Amino acid sequence: MGSGPSPNSKTKTTWHIGSWGNPYEGGGRPGKGIITYSLSPNRQRPMATFINKGFWNVVRRSRAQILYFAPPMIIAYSTMQWAIEKNEFYNSKQGRALFGDEE
Repeated sequence: MGSGPSPNSKTKTTWHIGSWGNPYEGGGRPGKGIITYSLSPNRQRPMATFINKGFWNVVRRSRAQILYFAPPMIIAYSTMQWAIEKNEFYNSKQGRALFGDEE
């Protein structure tokens, strides 16, 4: 006769909840209170302004942090250079002659 259920039959509308553990696969009922946002792939351009804005943003943010970063690095480098020179002196002929009997 016609396609689909007859108008006199009692049918129950059900929701397919998807396969095991994935309720979103089968187009199931959306969760209550869950808001989903989406953006077209044609509108997603993560590198669009990287060249003209991204580089200057890095410069601005680095300039603001340089005084927190540079002094400890300079102190650490200077201390390491001093320790290397002192160690080389202690292991040289003159260093062993001066400080060889100590220890």
